[in-house]
Amino acid sequence: MPNFLAVILVMMPTPLLRVVLLLVLAIALVSCGAVMTLTPESPHVGRYSITQDRAPSLPVDITTIPEVIPMPVTRTISGNRSPYTIQGISYSVMPTEAGYKEYGTASWYGEKFHGHKTSNGEIFDMYKATAAHKSLPIPSFLKVTNLDNNRSIVVRVNDRGPFHGDRLIDLSYGAAMKLGYAEKGIVPVRLEAIEVDSMTIIDDETVNTQKIADLASHENGCLKKFLQIGAYATLDNAQRISHQVTAMTSRPVTILSRPSINGSILHRVRVGPLSDSSELKILSSQVVAAGLGSPYTISE
Repeated sequence: MPNFLAVILVMMPTPLLRVVLLLVLAIALVSCGAVMTLTPESPHVGRYSITQDRAPSLPVDITTIPEVIPMPVTRTISGNRSPYTIQGISYSVMPTEAGYKEYGTASWYGEKFHGHKTSNGEIFDMYKATAAHKSLPIPSFLKVTNLDNNRSIVVRVNDRGPFHGDRLIDLSYGAAMKLGYAEKGIVPVRLEAIEVDSMTIIDDETVNTQKIADLASHENGCLKKFLQIGAYATLDNAQRISHQVTAMTSRPVTILSRPSINGSILHRVRVGPLSDSSELKILSSQVVAAGLGSPYTISE
């Protein structure tokens, strides 16, 4: 007890007043204790270590954010269950991304989610060009265009969201930087799906069967690599692109016309086979620089 309180008690004229003062002090101390129990819960309680999302504290060199090269993907049930419910609202996952194109608002997410698992089990890295979408199958690839500055990038969709407001897509902080809207927070965008060959995995047996087949192909030396320039709805477009790519390389350029997942015919322009990985990278860079799309490597 503080010294000044002891002095007051001694100076009290009667024991009764001293008792009254002690009761008042006791009630005050209990009240203080009750107030202290209302202290907000620690922000470290729960899944994330911070409560509010934010940009990284250190500057980010935009040139270190790697480009996304679309390639055949392995899809699992994880992240693609349909329908699924968030905050009482039900969402359905699209059976395919083929032909998807949509306009809307993009936001971004960053440090709060950095290092945590995405909806399909991958680890979110805010320094890579990834995205969260409510209904596209994951993983999949999108060309995202910032309609304010007409800047475009390719992102890998590997997460679900955003589930607030009327936002169409959440990009990683790195992707938002490359599109030039990290400081603004939101921006109008155009989304266009990039279709790639994919396989949906249902169970572990399917996964193991695919791994054995891939291993056998490598051991037999029959795996060939091609650079796929793109898939086009009309043969005229495919032929036009083919002629432009032919001028860039001495390798064979072919057009493969095959049905897509939704039954329509797509005309795929491919270069190869190519055995040198450096040649693949150089040719891919030339195609991108010429504005002919976002090529990717496939193996057969």
